[in-house]
Amino acid sequence: MIGIQRDKRSFLRLVTGAATMATIGWASAVAAEETGPIRIGLIYSKQGPGAAIGEFLQRGSALAVEQAGGKVLGRPIELVWLDEPNPQVSQQNMQRLIDENKVVAVVGGNYSSSALAMMSVANREKIPLILTGAAAREITGKECSRYTFRTQATVPVQIAGLMPYVAELGKKIYFITPSYAFGQDILRSARGMLPAIGGTEAGVDEVPVNTADYSSYILKIRQAKPDAVIGGLVGGDFSNFLKQWNEMGMKGKIPYAAVAVTDTDFWDVGPQASTGIFIKPWYYNNPNNTPAEKKMTADFVAKYGAPPSDKAWSGWIGMRALLESIEAAKSTKSADIVTALETWKNTEGSFPFYFRSWDHQMVRPAVIVQVKRTITDKWDFFDFLKNTSDTAADTEKAFGTKDEIGCSMPAL
Repeated sequence: MIGIQRDKRSFLRLVTGAATMATIGWASAVAAEETGPIRIGLIYSKQGPGAAIGEFLQRGSALAVEQAGGKVLGRPIELVWLDEPNPQVSQQNMQRLIDENKVVAVVGGNYSSSALAMMSVANREKIPLILTGAAAREITGKECSRYTFRTQATVPVQIAGLMPYVAELGKKIYFITPSYAFGQDILRSARGMLPAIGGTEAGVDEVPVNTADYSSYILKIRQAKPDAVIGGLVGGDFSNFLKQWNEMGMKGKIPYAAVAVTDTDFWDVGPQASTGIFIKPWYYNNPNNTPAEKKMTADFVAKYGAPPSDKAWSGWIGMRALLESIEAAKSTKSADIVTALETWKNTEGSFPFYFRSWDHQMVRPAVIVQVKRTITDKWDFFDFLKNTSDTAADTEKAFGTKDEIGCSMPAL
């Protein structure tokens, strides 16, 4: 009996010791989780026609982290950047960031097609996703998600700002747009506004991504003799088009207008071929920029030797909104971050802007710019014309009502 009791005591000590060690291990793991780096995913293009756009988006996001001291909630921030080459891989990379890198949120998605694919993962895995480039209406419309937020103005909002200028150019409008969700949205929105300006459609081309030769399309436009062309080509595709437009003698003959362009497109094209009127989310040389935006510009120039493109601003404001919301929530839990993003608001300028709680669209005016007649600076290609709306009330109205938008968002 004595031997049995001694064995029982030894067994109990062993079990107790193991339990204690397990508790210590669990506590250590929890402590490491609460004090270790906070990982945030980035999904931006590293290759193809959107590579320059992806680079500036990434730089803007990284600069927001640097300006925050590289920390949030007192913990170091670790950024993990994966590629956005197409919808399928972007969706897979979104899943990788969640499963392998254990990110608390993702910032990215320049292409609407990729963004829509990424949204399905964010919704299923309940991970906050801030889209910094995609403009198709579905994102905050019928496909809206409680876990997805968007900084870019929708295509209908941008087209509404552009069409009054197009109307001054003439009534016969030719469309050349990319053959995916974004381009289809441009066509749908602009066609819907043609009656309001007394316009007619002179022709339309939906162009595949990565088109190298635009000569046949330009010849069709020349033959149609429109009063203006509305485009929506993106990145390297847009650069190729403008270069060939100039080479074929079309610059200055038929006005060109477009939405959602970015500065890197024009820096690639150069002063000789650049032309047109455009809607952009932001411009670095806009005299109305806030002090924080001017500091971002100065910090960006100091770091990279060039001013930030509008995409850099989008990456910067998306990351900044996320970090400020994590701080406000005092948490890295998805539900807490989403709730904080829904109440986040920037009041630094004359136009306060914010994410609407019911569709997660950032509400702020875009800017209308025109390529300068004479470009004397290697970076400053545009004259700022005006904002797409003049008051906060007009801005809210421009983004549409619940009935117009069609977003029906489920609870967390």
